[in-house]
Amino acid sequence: MATTDRQATTLALAHALSAAERGLAVIPLARTKLPALRSPHRDAPTPEPFTCHGECGRFGHGVHDASTDPARVRALFAAAPWATGYGIACGLPPHHLIGIDLDTKPETDPSTALRELALRHLFTIPPTVVVLTPSGGRHLWLTGPPDHVVPNSAGRLAPGIDVRGAGGYLVGPGSRTRHGAYTTAPGTAHLAPAPCPPALLRLLLPPPVRRAGGGTTGGDGRGLVQFVLAAHRGQRNTRLFWAACRAYENGIGATLHAPLLDAARATGLTEREARATIASAARMTARRRA
Repeated sequence: MATTDRQATTLALAHALSAAERGLAVIPLARTKLPALRSPHRDAPTPEPFTCHGECGRFGHGVHDASTDPARVRALFAAAPWATGYGIACGLPPHHLIGIDLDTKPETDPSTALRELALRHLFTIPPTVVVLTPSGGRHLWLTGPPDHVVPNSAGRLAPGIDVRGAGGYLVGPGSRTRHGAYTTAPGTAHLAPAPCPPALLRLLLPPPVRRAGGGTTGGDGRGLVQFVLAAHRGQRNTRLFWAACRAYENGIGATLHAPLLDAARATGLTEREARATIASAARMTARRRA
């Protein structure tokens, strides 16, 4: 490995340990910005019935490996000596980090779009950590309340604005990628992530699901989706099955199918697993009604 790569790995580990001390769970990243450690199940002869999120005890489960424990962070980097950056897991306590990614894409102006959203919905972005990306974009760090789970999204808030929430991660400042380094914007390194403005938080949460008759399921539909999004390791299939059963029992299963599928994928389930679980719930509730 080249000397510059060794230096980049050493610096990435130092920055990752510093972030972990602040309560931010981290994982090592490769120059591609992807998790540096490959799945230990990649060579399995047959697909496993359930996706492993670290229950096997080995490294290589992406954001599910993230930790604030210095010993574990060092072990992760020792297993990935080619890592030149680190990712910060979003949605985890104590910060419940939310990342607002203002990307630089052709024909989009995410900064202007965010200002227009702020004017329209009457909120302001408080002083907070801002990370500058090699492409000229910005990551705004915000914190969310523990009882709300913000899903990942791309362009849903506005063109050029991506959101990193539960199951996602942000490239940490001090990381080096193929395109350059991530750095903290001047004057923000000493700040803590600021609370997300309530009006912005409402925009980030899944919208109420509409019934076929024109009304909304309101708390029921959103609550079931939130229940799935809040699933922790080892709970994903169980929570999805329970939520899908309640949806079909209440006559909104077809309406909630897509939101529940999106929520399950946000927690790390594959689309095939999520579809199979929802289908099982539909069959079971149909038998009960027969």
